[in-house]
Amino acid sequence: MCLFVNLIIIATLLEIKKASRKEVMQHLSKEMDDIIGTYLKPIDENWQPGDFLPQSNHPDFIDEIKEIQKECKELPYDYLAVLVGDIITEEALPTYEGWLMQVEGIANQDAQGWGRWVRMWSAEENRHGDLLNMFIYLSGRVDMRQMQISTQYLIADGMDIGVANDPYLNFVYTSFQETATQISHRRTATMAKKYGNNRLSKICGVIAGDEARHAKAYKSFIEKIFEIDTSEMMLAFEDMMRKKIVMPAHFLRQQGEKIGATFSHFSDAAQRLGVYTSKDYTDIVETLVKEWGIEYMTGLTDKAEKARDYLMNLPARFRKVAERTAIKAPLEYEFNWIYR
Repeated sequence: MCLFVNLIIIATLLEIKKASRKEVMQHLSKEMDDIIGTYLKPIDENWQPGDFLPQSNHPDFIDEIKEIQKECKELPYDYLAVLVGDIITEEALPTYEGWLMQVEGIANQDAQGWGRWVRMWSAEENRHGDLLNMFIYLSGRVDMRQMQISTQYLIADGMDIGVANDPYLNFVYTSFQETATQISHRRTATMAKKYGNNRLSKICGVIAGDEARHAKAYKSFIEKIFEIDTSEMMLAFEDMMRKKIVMPAHFLRQQGEKIGATFSHFSDAAQRLGVYTSKDYTDIVETLVKEWGIEYMTGLTDKAEKARDYLMNLPARFRKVAERTAIKAPLEYEFNWIYR
């Protein structure tokens, strides 16, 4: 109730004085303890990678590794390409934490507030790459050195997602991206089970569960900003949709290639496999428009009204394009991460 009253007061003040992004972020940071308690789990209660992997001091350790390798022999080439691409994306976490710490209103030196959120979110996310990395090493299907080279490149090359340090743009991006990542991991979980790999299915499933929670968190940030700064948030949402959301791994490359050379092949494999498709992109846009209640926003400026009209029509436009998009057949392209 207190938060609701505060939001009404701030919305009223905005009629007199337009709040800056920083002021809005400072206000929302006061609720960070509740936000963290809702969307992140206590570290001592959280799952850890070791919960899903053979224990090296166990007498059955070698037998378990043999069983993992036996199950992983059934995984198709495209599946492995997508899984390794996902692992590299997860392992580039230092880039994502560094990027969020530069957003206006967020400071690494802050013990509480937004700085604490970014650190705790990063700590949860860090488990994903650790778990998948150790599992794929045990699988015997992946050239770990080549995968590690691609990971180092992705961290070294950084990323440019067109959001600068604007928190509104950044949180639209993270709302979308966490949802997309959740879809990808959930699908790889389903497919792993189909291929008889129950351990990998469980691994991808628990990671998808984390991503779903994180997506809800970032979407809730946008909901709160809409209550406080409706027109500016609407314009930011429109801006991101016009730019289109690029994946964190859009600079992905293998050894000897230019920046981004591998990403299109990774995307094609995901599309062929049905892990993440152009239809999914459209579905996410439509979900965000509905969940944020774009249709029912009031008190908008003329410019924001036009932005709302654009956003309302966007899913139908994207769906027409997605229906015409042909799934590309496999090309003569070798992912050097994968042993044939």
